[in-house]
Amino acid sequence: MAALNPPVCDFGQAAPDFDLPDGDGKRHTLAGCRGPNGLLVMFICNHCPYVKAIIDRLIRDCRELAGHGIGCVAIMSNDVAAYPEDGPDEMHRWAKELAFPFPYLYDATQQVARTFGAVCTPDFFGYNRDLQLQYRGRLDASAREAAAPDAPRELFAAMCEIAATGQGPARQTASIGCSIKWKA
Repeated sequence: MAALNPPVCDFGQAAPDFDLPDGDGKRHTLAGCRGPNGLLVMFICNHCPYVKAIIDRLIRDCRELAGHGIGCVAIMSNDVAAYPEDGPDEMHRWAKELAFPFPYLYDATQQVARTFGAVCTPDFFGYNRDLQLQYRGRLDASAREAAAPDAPRELFAAMCEIAATGQGPARQTASIGCSIKWKA
């Protein structure tokens, strides 16, 4: 399982629209997920060790970002035939078990991941209130193992800056994670 880094932020790129189901079958759209000050779109999955290393911090940060007017949504786009632990039932179980404060959506066709240009899990896209891309970095210094508890909260700080100013930080460190498991 090769680790990949997504490309640097393409500042100002418009957020692609989506309409995807969660584990209860409820549909979620870009417009319905955004907050008044922006939106964080996260490509994650259940099995990835990089996601597992940060999931508790990600949940904490998304809870706090809601108070800054940032909506958050997670999307799972892996090939579930090859990775059944990422399937909709397991997604639903994990989201309930960890009390995700954001919708966890299933991209069965993988078209949403392709449209966003997602390459790995986790892959973060931070948008301002005008839904223009301002952040394409990492959560923090975590990799396959969680970073030190006092590691700077890079994604959180960037999204707070975006909520306050509409602009993301000029310096961003790319996320690292497992490749999205594309269908053949």
